[in-house]
Amino acid sequence: MTYEAFHDDLRATRLALNNGSGEMPAVGFGTLFRDLSTTTEAVKCALEVGFRHFDCAERYRNEEKIGVAFEQVFAAGNIRREDVFITTKLWNTNHRPERVKPAFEASCRRLQVDYIDCYLIHTPFAFQPGDDQDPRDTLGHVIYDGGVSLIETWRALENLVDEGHCKSIGLSDITLPALQEIVAAARIKPAVVQIESHPYLPEWELLEFCKQQGIIILAFAPLGHGMEPSVLGDPVITGIAKRVRKTPAQVALAWAVQRGSAFLTTSATPSHIQENFDIATLPHRAMHEIKEDITTRIRFNSVVETGVPGFIPHKQ
Repeated sequence: MTYEAFHDDLRATRLALNNGSGEMPAVGFGTLFRDLSTTTEAVKCALEVGFRHFDCAERYRNEEKIGVAFEQVFAAGNIRREDVFITTKLWNTNHRPERVKPAFEASCRRLQVDYIDCYLIHTPFAFQPGDDQDPRDTLGHVIYDGGVSLIETWRALENLVDEGHCKSIGLSDITLPALQEIVAAARIKPAVVQIESHPYLPEWELLEFCKQQGIIILAFAPLGHGMEPSVLGDPVITGIAKRVRKTPAQVALAWAVQRGSAFLTTSATPSHIQENFDIATLPHRAMHEIKEDITTRIRFNSVVETGVPGFIPHKQ
């Protein structure tokens, strides 16, 4: 039996931010590139294709190159700054409250913007403060910072919202128990939580909690980043792809949006950028198959346990 994906505007889905400061496009473009020299052209290509949500980070070391793309495209006049949702992240070495605002302002300068739509704490782990993004001792172990708590860092982010240059704030690479603690203590609740999620790591419990709180789940590695076992090679995914005449990647990305989350996908290849944007609604049966028939469970990135990024994507 075959059935076609509906021709619709799934890719135009927008999710409301819980603090009333607007909406996040569910279809997002990540900017963690293996080859940083591809950054500017990839971001410009993504904007031309139709992406209006970009995820950046101090840690990726390419905010300046992204800023060049934004400056050129906005100056051309066809796309306005207010049409684009820009997220960036506070790195682990800047968790001390007095370091938060300078780090935020430095990201704004590099990105050539005067406000950020969403600022995330990159991981809940504080590293030794300083210019070295990856502080290690003589044995090669990460040097953590025991002198600051996550809620103290969160309070500094709340102040950024108060000052008006940051529209919303959130967390990344966080577990459900740690998120629950922040939600309970926060004056301004997290609007966004970015986590690894794909059909092999659906994170249903975390998704349900976030829906109850009005928090957007933003999935990174929604395609499994080409690692083994292969999400895109899963027989359930490939079977649906054949029936709806879409690629396995398009099936996995549509699933992410239809279950109520946003996603980030990264590529420096124009054809892949176009493919990842060209998603369409899956039939209910397909959504049911992915939820019930896929039993593989695997986390590809161990960052939630250490604060150290686990990998650079294998395939782009």
